[in-house]
Amino acid sequence: MSTARRLSAVLAAVALLGPAAACGTGSSGPAGAAPTGTTGSPTSSGAALSGSITVFAAASLTATFTTLGQRFERAHPGTTVRFSFGASSTLAEQVTAGAPADVFAAASAATMGQVTAAGDAADPVTFATNAAEIAVAPASAARVRSLADLADPGVKVALCQPQVPCGALAQQVLAKAGVAVHPVTQGLDVTSTLAYVASGEADAAVVYVTDVRAAGARVRAVEIPAADNASTAYPIATVTGTHNPALAAAFQRFVLSPGGRSVLAAAGFAAP
Repeated sequence: MSTARRLSAVLAAVALLGPAAACGTGSSGPAGAAPTGTTGSPTSSGAALSGSITVFAAASLTATFTTLGQRFERAHPGTTVRFSFGASSTLAEQVTAGAPADVFAAASAATMGQVTAAGDAADPVTFATNAAEIAVAPASAARVRSLADLADPGVKVALCQPQVPCGALAQQVLAKAGVAVHPVTQGLDVTSTLAYVASGEADAAVVYVTDVRAAGARVRAVEIPAADNASTAYPIATVTGTHNPALAAAFQRFVLSPGGRSVLAAAGFAAP
């Protein structure tokens, strides 16, 4: 990557750590037991956890990771977990460009592979999986009842951009079903793609089960038959250049703990 592109990527990452970065102190979702080493007691080295970390995470993890961050902070007074959410492909580029990340959680193994291949993370662990589902605008519910309906020229379909994990998953599903779709728009990530449907700008979108569930009454869910559906894996890893390896590793363990998995399961994520 050129020096100019590397500087641009780092500056973009720093900008992402603004208003949306703070974790907050509220809590929602089911309570979960904290894993060994994440109860606020000293670590195995004898030193209590302290300081802050920045977690780069896929946009589809926004709600669950915000909740996990809040719970982790309560278990470890004096620690701070900040987040930068976005398209996994964009975040991967920023990490390899030297952005200030301590943990990376991606929405596909391929995206994580870009970071590990560059030597910027190692030993990723899959903590969840997610399947595809059709989100339909309430006003379009009578017109979109299956994948085949997305091929109707009169149906406005939104998809994620193809390099983004949710876009790659949608293309895989459509190819398996033999459905040709010409999207009217392609979102930068799953959040922006779903927003087109929730606002009525698009009739339907192929996104994740978890995002359709989180949207509530703003959209209608149309399930995709198992024979046509596909899923994506979510790996997590500590970034090689982390400034706080003990805290980064502890947060990763927390995500992988029974308490972390219960929060993910409540949102619709499946176990690895």
